[in-house]
Amino acid sequence: MEERAQIIVGTAGHVDHGKTALVRALTGQDPDRLPDEKRRGITIDIGFAHLDLPGGRRLSFIDVPGHERFVRNMVAGVHGIDACLLVVAADEGVMPQTREHLDILRLLGVDRGLVAITKRDLVDDDWLELVREEVFGLLEGTGLAGAPLVAVSSRTGEGLEQLRAELERLFALAGGRPAHGPVRLPVDRSFTVAGFGTVVTGTLVSGTLREGDRLELLPAGRPVRVRGLQVHGRATPEARAGQRVAVNLAGLEWREVRRGDVLATPSAFRAETLFAARVQLLPSAAGGLRDGSRVRLHAGTQETVARVVWLEDVPQGTLAPGGAALARLHAARPVVAAYGDRFLLRSLSPASTLGGGVVLDAGRRYRKRSAEDLNRLEALERREAGALLLPALEEAPQEVAALLRQAGASAGDGRRALEAWAAEGRVRLLLDGEVAAGARRWSSLLEAAADGAVRYLELHPLRRGWPREEAWRALWPHLDRRLGNRLLLEAERDGAIVLRGDVVLPPPERVPPMPEALVSAVERVAAAFSAAGLAPPSLEEVQAELGDAAPALEVVQHLVEEERLVPVADGLWFAREAVEAAAARVRAHLAGGGAASMSELREVLGTSRKYAVPLAEYFDRIRLTRREGDVRRLASP
Repeated sequence: MEERAQIIVGTAGHVDHGKTALVRALTGQDPDRLPDEKRRGITIDIGFAHLDLPGGRRLSFIDVPGHERFVRNMVAGVHGIDACLLVVAADEGVMPQTREHLDILRLLGVDRGLVAITKRDLVDDDWLELVREEVFGLLEGTGLAGAPLVAVSSRTGEGLEQLRAELERLFALAGGRPAHGPVRLPVDRSFTVAGFGTVVTGTLVSGTLREGDRLELLPAGRPVRVRGLQVHGRATPEARAGQRVAVNLAGLEWREVRRGDVLATPSAFRAETLFAARVQLLPSAAGGLRDGSRVRLHAGTQETVARVVWLEDVPQGTLAPGGAALARLHAARPVVAAYGDRFLLRSLSPASTLGGGVVLDAGRRYRKRSAEDLNRLEALERREAGALLLPALEEAPQEVAALLRQAGASAGDGRRALEAWAAEGRVRLLLDGEVAAGARRWSSLLEAAADGAVRYLELHPLRRGWPREEAWRALWPHLDRRLGNRLLLEAERDGAIVLRGDVVLPPPERVPPMPEALVSAVERVAAAFSAAGLAPPSLEEVQAELGDAAPALEVVQHLVEEERLVPVADGLWFAREAVEAAAARVRAHLAGGGAASMSELREVLGTSRKYAVPLAEYFDRIRLTRREGDVRRLASP
C-alpha cells in the first residue's frame, strides 16, 4: 500500500492524563486555543497541531477533551481520524473516560493506533509495569490489541523520540481516502477572519476541494463558493481527502454555519431525518435499549436527538446490553448520512455512551418485521453488488471506479455486475464504461437536458444556446468538468440535445420560435445598420431604436452570431455587406502592388477617420492588408 503524505491522529483518554501536554511536547504547538482552557488548565473543545516528519510527511493531531461533560466535543473531533493515540497516566492508570473513549473509538471503527503512558517521571518501574498490564488487559479483544505502548514524560522528554518513531510507522498502516469522489467536509468550527470573512474548518472525508469550487451547505441546501483554502495555516489551491482544511467561504456569514453542517458537492449527498442501520449496544449499556427510545445521535460532527425503532424482533422490545439489531432511526434534525458511515448513540440523561452503528440506507422508510425490507438491509450489510450499486445509479450518473471503491466491491465483480445489468437494460454504461447510470435515471436526465435547453432559449431567445458549463453543472453537478462535458456528448449521441461550439441546443424540432415582436425588433436593427453603411449606429442609438423591446447588446450579438453584423472593434459593428463592399474597394485600390496612407484609405472608404482607422486595423487582422510604416499594402496570398 502506498504511504500517504499526511494522516490524522486523534488523542483519547481520561481528563488530566496529559493529552494536551503530550501534543505540546511532541509538536511545540499548544492545541488549547480558548481562554477558558488556558485559565482552567483543562481542554474543553477540540484543538489542533501538526508534526512534520522526515520525507515531507505530516501528522495532524486532533486533541480532544477528556472530561465526561465534553464527550460530545470528543466525538466531533475523532469522527475523521486515521488512527488514535490513547493516553493513560502512569500515576492513575485506566479510568472511566479511558474506557468510554476506547468504546467510542471501537464503535467508530478506529482500529489503528498506539498507547502513550504519560507522567512516567511520577512512578517507579514496578508501578509502571502494573499500569502496562492493566492497559494490555483493557485492549485485549479490541482493534488496538498488540498496539505499541510507550512510556513518556512530557516534562522530562523521556520516551518522546520512541513515540515519534512509532507515530511514523502509522503512515504505513493508514489506508487511502476517496479523493476522486464528491466532496464531503463535516464542519467542526466556524468563525470570521478580518479581511477574509467566513472561515470553516473540518476534516475532508472525501473528494478534492479547490479554490473557486461551488459547494452546497447541508442541511440548509445553501449554495456557497470556496474563496480560499488553507492546510495547517498555509494557503493551497487544493485540498485532498484525509486533510484538515480551513475553507474561506463567500456568500454567507460565519454565524450561518455551525458545527454539524456539511460542505458537499451539490446534489451528491442528502440530509435526511430517516435512515436504516445496524445498531450495536455496548455490554455496559445498562438496561439495554427499548423500542422507540429517544437517544443522542452523533454522526460526523453533528449531534441531534433521535428515536430508535427496531425493525426485527427483539425480546420484549428491548435490545439487551451487547446485542445488535437492524433499526430505523428518526432524527430530530436532518443528518447527512451515507452508506457505511458510523455513528454513536448516547443516553439523554445521564449522558453515557450506549452503542453505535453503521448506516445502511438513508431517506427510505423501512417497515418493521418486513421480510422484504430486512432481506434488503441484510444484502446491504453483505455488500452485495446489486443492493449497493443500483440505488446509487438510480440517483445520478456515477464514476464507476469511485462507485466500486465506495461500495467496497471488487473491480472484477462490480464491473461484471454492471455489464450484466447493462445487457438487461437496467443500466447504461457511458464513456466507454467510465461512467454508469441507472437506465431510468439516464432517460430522465436526457429529458431534463432537452427541457433545460428549451427553457434557456425561451428565457433568452436572442442567445445562441445554453452554455455548456452551465448545462452540465445543472444536470450532473457531482462530476468534474472533464466527465461533465463528455456526458453532454453522450446525450447528443442519444438525440436529446445538439452541441454547437460552447452551447447546448434542443433537437431542431423543439427549438422554440423567436417571439414575433422580437423578430421585428431584430429586423429593425439590422435594417438600421445596413442603411448606415460605414457610419454605423452606436449601441446607445440602437437602444433608442429598440426602446423596451430588448437589450441592445443582446440584439447586436444575435446579429453577429447570424453573421449579419461584423464586430470590427470593441463596441463597433458594421453590416456585413458594408464591410465586404469596403474590402472590395480597398483591394481594388491596392491592386498591382500599390500602397496607401491612412488618409488615402479614408477617402477610398468614403467615411470619417473615426470609422476608417478601426476598419483598416480590422483588414490587417484578417490579412487583407499589411501595414508597412505609415502605409498599407495588400497582404501576401
